[in-house]
Amino acid sequence: MTVELNHTIVVSRDQRAAARDLAELLGLEASSLGHFDVVQLNNGVSLDFMDVDDLPAQPMHLAFLVPEDTFDEAFARVRERDLPYWADPFHIRAQQLNHMNGGRGFYWDSPDGHVLEVLTKA
Repeated sequence: MTVELNHTIVVSRDQRAAARDLAELLGLEASSLGHFDVVQLNNGVSLDFMDVDDLPAQPMHLAFLVPEDTFDEAFARVRERDLPYWADPFHIRAQQLNHMNGGRGFYWDSPDGHVLEVLTKA
């Protein structure tokens, strides 16, 4: 039996803005599906953004494995927006990239406080 992650719900204060923001940074599209705003990833997994009144105290961590050219584009968009980013999820090595597993990676926070990561090697 094959088990695949199909989707996960990402809570937000403004689901449309959150989905659009992430999609733009990653060079993807956001769409609406029922009462969700959705970012469809290339591996068939979707992130379904949903408005909630009170965000949970513990933010989510979402990591995106991307090819080198997509990494460069996403990193350029983060820098163009002057967003703070880190080489680590603990926000210690500010404005740096990491080189874990022979690749490149960085972390940034979504407007809802979720810790987002882009990496080129898993």
